[in-house]
Amino acid sequence: MADECLICGAPLEYLGEDILMECAICRRTAPSKTRCTKGHHVCDGCHMKGLDTILEICLKEEGTGPVAIADRIMASPFCHMHGPEHHAIVGSALLTAYRNAGGDVDLSEALPEMLRRGMAVPGGACGFWGACGAGISAGMFVSIATGATPLSDSSWGLSNRMTSRALSSIGDVGGPRCCKRDSYLAILSAIDFAREELGVEMARPEVACAYSSRNSQCIRGRCPFWRPRARPILYRTRAITRP
Repeated sequence: MADECLICGAPLEYLGEDILMECAICRRTAPSKTRCTKGHHVCDGCHMKGLDTILEICLKEEGTGPVAIADRIMASPFCHMHGPEHHAIVGSALLTAYRNAGGDVDLSEALPEMLRRGMAVPGGACGFWGACGAGISAGMFVSIATGATPLSDSSWGLSNRMTSRALSSIGDVGGPRCCKRDSYLAILSAIDFAREELGVEMARPEVACAYSSRNSQCIRGRCPFWRPRARPILYRTRAITRP
């Protein structure tokens, strides 16, 4: 399954505490809770290699639908079924659609900042922090779009309310994690929020997930986007090689 170990395909396991592990790709050692059942560990940095693809796609994009933009990014070879890359994808797709729908934001500055912030949210935050990175990414979108800082007034509140709404939507569906489902939920929450609070109307489609066959933990009928006959997403998975 594409959602399991990037080295050997074995199932992942999550430990109760951090232990020092060597990344099977870059060979750097750092504390982590995540490895596969055969002992392979891939650090977040290697998992997110190729994130600049987001800039290439978004800076050329003219559409006002963040779901469609996110789907284009997620179909790129660098993006896996699950992983911390989604913590940057959600906010980037939203910023792009927001700008194209009339929002006042400079994408050439906003997107690199979104990538920096998204990369700071580690993989597994959904379970270990109790705050899914996709939901946090939606809050980052509002923070960047409104220029919020820790000393801001209304924009500070808007950013936190956006994160809260996205996390509530994600939490209502429940687990286990699915980075595609959680990304869609966060984006749809942000579309509604931007219309209500920021006065910008982005396209809001009916989402039909085509990733079920790639996700061994798919919750199927409990997922609002599951369709039994959805066509699978076909894309090349980036080859993982050891140095």
